[in-house]
Amino acid sequence: MNVLKQHAKKQKATRLLLIVSSLLLGITVIAQALFFVSIVDQIFLKGASFEDIIPDLIGLLFVLVARSALTYWNGRAGVKMASRVKEYFRSQLVYKFSKNPLQTSMEGQSGQKVSTVLDAVDEIDGYFSQYIPQVIQTSIVPVMILVVVSMEHIYSGLIMMITAPFIPLFYIIIGIMTKKKSEEQLDKMAVFSGRFLDTLQGLSTLKLFGQSRKQKELIEKSSLDFRDSTMEVLKIAFVSSLMLELISMLSIGLIALEIGLRLVLFQSITFSTAFFVLILAPEFYLFLKNLGQAFHTGRGSMGAAQKIADVLNTEDREVEWGDGSLGRKDIPPYIRLHDVRFAYEAEGFELRDIQADIPPYSQTAIVGKSGSGKTTLLHVLAGLLPLSGGSVWVDDLERSDIKEEQWFDKVSYISQNPFLFSGTIAENIAVGKKGEVSREAVEQAAIKAGIAPLVESLEHGYDTLVGEGGRGLSGGEKQRVAIARAFLKQPSIILFDEPTTGLDLQTERILQSSIQELSRSATIITVAHRLHTIKHADQIIYMDNGAIVQKGTHIELEENNPFYRAMVKTQQGGMTT
Repeated sequence: MNVLKQHAKKQKATRLLLIVSSLLLGITVIAQALFFVSIVDQIFLKGASFEDIIPDLIGLLFVLVARSALTYWNGRAGVKMASRVKEYFRSQLVYKFSKNPLQTSMEGQSGQKVSTVLDAVDEIDGYFSQYIPQVIQTSIVPVMILVVVSMEHIYSGLIMMITAPFIPLFYIIIGIMTKKKSEEQLDKMAVFSGRFLDTLQGLSTLKLFGQSRKQKELIEKSSLDFRDSTMEVLKIAFVSSLMLELISMLSIGLIALEIGLRLVLFQSITFSTAFFVLILAPEFYLFLKNLGQAFHTGRGSMGAAQKIADVLNTEDREVEWGDGSLGRKDIPPYIRLHDVRFAYEAEGFELRDIQADIPPYSQTAIVGKSGSGKTTLLHVLAGLLPLSGGSVWVDDLERSDIKEEQWFDKVSYISQNPFLFSGTIAENIAVGKKGEVSREAVEQAAIKAGIAPLVESLEHGYDTLVGEGGRGLSGGEKQRVAIARAFLKQPSIILFDEPTTGLDLQTERILQSSIQELSRSATIITVAHRLHTIKHADQIIYMDNGAIVQKGTHIELEENNPFYRAMVKTQQGGMTT
């Protein structure tokens, strides 16, 4: 199945919105025609005064405003859908290129890669912002118009049914050509971009070896090839538009001729019915014609999607939720909190109207006074507390639609006082991963967490027994065991609940270094009291009384939030630059 269709199917909420708005749009189109007919009939045939038609004029104004609003919301929904998918593809491409930078730098040209990440991804915009909304509209509105016209005048309905298939038949033929030409255009653009950047980077070398003129000719040839391929695509688009207009006009002309003969010559139809059908006929073909134009754009997007798919190998592509993995393989999901609410009791503390976006690989800190709801929000993010309202989105899925086991496989939660079980240190570290865990993997995790020197200094090393709750280890040592669990598990999302509270400066530095290491492959969300530990977070969420007061960087909050500024001044002795 085409990769774009797969992503379109995942946009369930947006598609439902488009279906509902298209149904309402069809009602406004028909209502608009009814009001026009009523106004014209009353004024020109019945001689009504202006006061008599005021209710119809108000109704017409309302319908026109409603139609404009629905058209706007349709377009907006398509643009948001396109934005989410483009963000997804770009993150996949960037991750693929950065996963093995040495190999990436050795294969192909940088300009071609930039062209794929920017131009090819931008090219798929039209599929979601234009094609999908128009497909849904055309599946609903013309059918509604056809039913209404057939009820009023069956012969006009038959003409519509006979002529309508010619439009989709034509643009399917054109669309096949468009996809091929669009792929050629993107290839030419990639070649041009690659050669141009190569030339700029090696300009001095070319000049020294006397090859600048030859390279200039190659760039000129690439530029002309790209120009020619672009003109081919435009030529197809212009021919497509011309033919769609021609078919639409001929079809409307047939309906007008048939209506005119029955109204004037045979007098077998009333003026109101004739006028009503003539108003709706152009609307019917307009939606079909718009679909034809959107189809042209959609086929071009499919060509771009194929180019992106060629760049991404199989294991870097999306892994379906149903197979037990979370989102994209090895890439943290994009988390959105929408109107999240949680209450412990009917009259107790509650989180309310929490809105936040947490991009992949970002570091987010949650700060605020004691009792402001920081830890509660972290528990909600972790999935340890059920929502009282709102939703948590993970990529394009609600978390409630994800199996609990799948979610917790990709999440690590490290609290202020991590729990250690009665057993060996190795066993406590191995808790972080399912299945068989080798001693080598445990030791590597311990090294990364900074606890290996301590463990190796013990008489029994990793086989040293600790008591229930980690008795025998200090708070910092238990934190480092918890960090080692995270390194072993390699989660996509790591939640820290004030990890450095109560630790000495040296232990805190070790933990901070480990957290930085983990952040290279995961999204980090931290509840912190020591503000110097989160100065460089991508975003800081300041909470008070169960609500988010402000979001921003450390500098932004220090400038604009007096409470945060006061917290910083209080801890100034611990701040570092």
